Amino acid sequence: MQAESKPGSYLEFFNNNGYVLVKNAVPRELCEKTVRRIFEFVGKSPDDREGWYTPAEGADDYFEDQERGMLPFFHDQTLWDNRMYPKVYEVFKELLGEEKLWVSLDRVNMKLPKRESHLKLNQSFIHWDRDTSNLKFPMRVGESGLQGVLYLADTAANQGGFQCVPEIYRDLEGYIARQPADRNPTIPNLEGYEITPIPGEAGDLLIWDALLPHGNGENLSNDIRFAQYILMSPANQDDPIETEARIRAFEAYESTFLPKDPRGWERNNNASRPQLSGLGRKLLGLDRW
Repeated sequence: MQAESKPGSYLEFFNNNGYVLVKNAVPRELCEKTVRRIFEFVGKSPDDREGWYTPAEGADDYFEDQERGMLPFFHDQTLWDNRMYPKVYEVFKELLGEEKLWVSLDRVNMKLPKRESHLKLNQSFIHWDRDTSNLKFPMRVGESGLQGVLYLADTAANQGGFQCVPEIYRDLEGYIARQPADRNPTIPNLEGYEITPIPGEAGDLLIWDALLPHGNGENLSNDIRFAQYILMSPANQDDPIETEARIRAFEAYESTFLPKDPRGWERNNNASRPQLSGLGRKLLGLDRW
């Protein structure tokens, strides 16, 4: 079951399930442009399947986390066009109940079809985005922001995309009470629970709460899974240190919290920094709300 793509439907579904899939949050053509730029970033061809499984052009080895499909691609114009697309902001604003937001300087996912010689690249996993020990109930949704993933291409249920366990989220307090004292606070025990894959189309945006057990599945299809991570949180614009760190990362084509591309590909292959709309400047922190 997925929420309908109409105003007012997102919050109720989100509160009940810990996630919501927003249809057509970004135009398909913007997503297709992003996919083309990802191929340019890694120096690969969509038609050269063998080439997908080798390090990016100009790199001697895989990027950190690339074996899970993660790429240090942060500030391309196409990525910012997606982040600052008005509907994306409006949905985060509704779910968080906050108008003044910042967007994460996050990366993309290019998860290849499974191969026995690249097992790490296709691992399936379920986790929480925060430590679940010592939680105080009832919890407030999105205390530190909400995670999102934009489907950059059509993604089938078996294609290594987003998967989750809403049943645990709905009964989290009871679930924790039934677990042993020495349980793992970031990896749930899934015995007796079903993992639900969430397929989607290019332009769909899935937003989830940090307390929803989730992860990426194995890519058992013949196609690459492409996605862009987008987190929004209340803007901390009265903190000059954090504000400056975000602007500095934007100018250097880097993230504030993720490993960088040792090749400096974005910095070396763009004549100018991304052009930001008025909304984009506020989401970055260049302008105050």
